[in-house]
Amino acid sequence: MKTTRRNFIALSGIAAAGLSTGKTVFAGKALSQNLSSGKIKLSFEPYNLALKHVFTIADSSRTSTPVMLTRIEYGGITGYGEASMPPYLGESQETASRFLSKVDLSRFLDPFQIEDILDYIDQIDEGNRAAKASVDIALHDLVGKLIGQPWYRLWGLNSILTPNTSFTIGIDTAEVVKQKVNEAAGFKILKVKLGRENDREMVQTIRSVTNVPLAVDVNQGWKDKEKALEMIYWLKEMGIVMVEQPMPKEQVDNMAWLTARSPLPIFGDEAVQRLPDVIKAAGVYHGINIKLMKCTGMREAFTMAKTAKSLGMKVMIGCMTETSCAVSAAAQLSPLAEFADLDGNLLISNDLYTGMQIKDGKITLSDLPGIGIRKI
Repeated sequence: MKTTRRNFIALSGIAAAGLSTGKTVFAGKALSQNLSSGKIKLSFEPYNLALKHVFTIADSSRTSTPVMLTRIEYGGITGYGEASMPPYLGESQETASRFLSKVDLSRFLDPFQIEDILDYIDQIDEGNRAAKASVDIALHDLVGKLIGQPWYRLWGLNSILTPNTSFTIGIDTAEVVKQKVNEAAGFKILKVKLGRENDREMVQTIRSVTNVPLAVDVNQGWKDKEKALEMIYWLKEMGIVMVEQPMPKEQVDNMAWLTARSPLPIFGDEAVQRLPDVIKAAGVYHGINIKLMKCTGMREAFTMAKTAKSLGMKVMIGCMTETSCAVSAAAQLSPLAEFADLDGNLLISNDLYTGMQIKDGKITLSDLPGIGIRKI
């Protein structure tokens, strides 16, 4: 039997609180006042994000990121969504277009039926997680606008509890790394991409120009657990506060060994894609990095965060290179997170929206309804 969100929750019983919270917001006056007759219409178009700098991680580099922009219209209101598809995810504008062309939202008369609509989206085809997320985000934006409230309020979250977000420093030459660090002067934490032979040099270069706390993302770049542990002890001495996906996700036993001995919290990223992976991550990682493009969107991301909390795990909210549309959608979840890496919109030069703001390094949520964005 295919594992769906519904039967997974029924079997585990762990995420019931998150699911019930998601359903209760649609009852009462908000529904009767805002629901109007009409069809639910999906449209989409490709767009390419231009990066301000060459973006390099452990095994690849790029200067742009393909995305698909989505819109869901109903009763004169438009919800906006986005699929970001860096090449290593295995999706593209072509695959997203094929998937989204199969979506028929006219079969639903009520956009508040989020559970039914997104279950239908998830079952259209395997994979296509970013494309599915683009529908999920647009639907949440639409419903929030119909209700007149942002999603962090509909989820009952406290906007004061948003964390600082890190600013990502990709692998580069010492000169460019220093330039990037200077550009990130207002941030209270930086995220450094590691996983190559020059890891120590990268950290030392950054430490030569700033003493702010650092998070490191190894992108599965370390292969030997003993050397990884030695490196993590050195990183702690250098003021690093967390380590993300240090070893290949397939090395589950080695990851559990490393986590049990690490002086720093270790977060799973590539190893934690969707809701069932959260259960598997318990005991293997201290925390999980939730990204909308990995987990099919806001609905599942919220339940993943609540599930991780119930298992005693820490939560990080991350992103790909994205416009302020998808980043602001992810930011709605940020009061649930100990760490956030929501800087994808700051890495591009051709954003199409305004939304979540960073003030003195801290995520600041707006009162705008839905996902809290405006088109530029």
